[in-house]
Amino acid sequence: MNAKKLLLGVLSSMVLLTGAQAAYPEKPITAVVPFPPGGSTDAIARAVGQKVSTRFGQPWVVDNRPGATGAIGAGLVKRAPADGYTVMVASIGVYAVNQFLQKGLAYNPQRDFDLLTVAVRAPNVLVARPDLPASTIQDFIAYLKKNPGKVNFASSGNGSSDHLTAELFWQKSGTSGLHVPYKGGAPAITDLLGGQTDVSFVNINAALPYIKSGKLKALAVTGEQRAAVLPKLPTLAESGVPGVEIYSWQAIAAPKGLPKDVKAKLHGAIVAALNEPDLKSKLVEQGFEVVGNTPEQFDQFLAAEQARWKNVIEVGKITLD
Repeated sequence: MNAKKLLLGVLSSMVLLTGAQAAYPEKPITAVVPFPPGGSTDAIARAVGQKVSTRFGQPWVVDNRPGATGAIGAGLVKRAPADGYTVMVASIGVYAVNQFLQKGLAYNPQRDFDLLTVAVRAPNVLVARPDLPASTIQDFIAYLKKNPGKVNFASSGNGSSDHLTAELFWQKSGTSGLHVPYKGGAPAITDLLGGQTDVSFVNINAALPYIKSGKLKALAVTGEQRAAVLPKLPTLAESGVPGVEIYSWQAIAAPKGLPKDVKAKLHGAIVAALNEPDLKSKLVEQGFEVVGNTPEQFDQFLAAEQARWKNVIEVGKITLD
């Protein structure tokens, strides 16, 4: 009799456990964005979140936690329960750069997170204040050489894609400039529009409205090919500066140790959201390329990105001091 009761208890527990897993998600999902509102990463988190929320029938709540080029928000996600109710939407600096620049970093991208997917990628575009006396890359390089270390390059933070693109550009063109880091892409663009800084390698989607309105002057794009949204704008390679083929990217991860079925369900919902025709079309119009790869592909991609940027940082002797 006791054996029967024990068996029934075990079976009941298994049924309850299976039911609990199948019910995911049962409450809101928090998407931590380790940057201020208004930038590219924040925009991607909100756009994807609307679709995932509809699919799951649960809210997707964006929680902006800026600071230390994303390290503060990433540390928060690392410490969160691995239950599928906390994810991180972050960019290149958080995943591929911070560990080479920040001593005592409180997280390790591969060790502390379950990598879900690279959501999107987009080239950066070199934009300048309209009155800058250069309209081509050749003119700009000549201007930099006449004013070594004096032209202000705004970025969304130390170790961000726009910062490292500038560093690589200097290395490949034999020039130099003054890096001016901000706490996110939105404030960096605001000061560039206001003329407080001179140029920036901005995510193309963020710069596009200002280029079209004439508030910023575009000089070149960092992609392997010309961008469909700016077909007349040459690449840096076409302009005589090869080796600066760079894409900014946004990716999604969760605390390490997600249950296998929760990870699969979360990944599937995110990728499906990215590929919904209306959202995909909107992203493409803004200059993004939808990626939506597998966790395994994300891991391989991340390893290559880390190797690349580690080399750029070492060659440039880049520090946060």
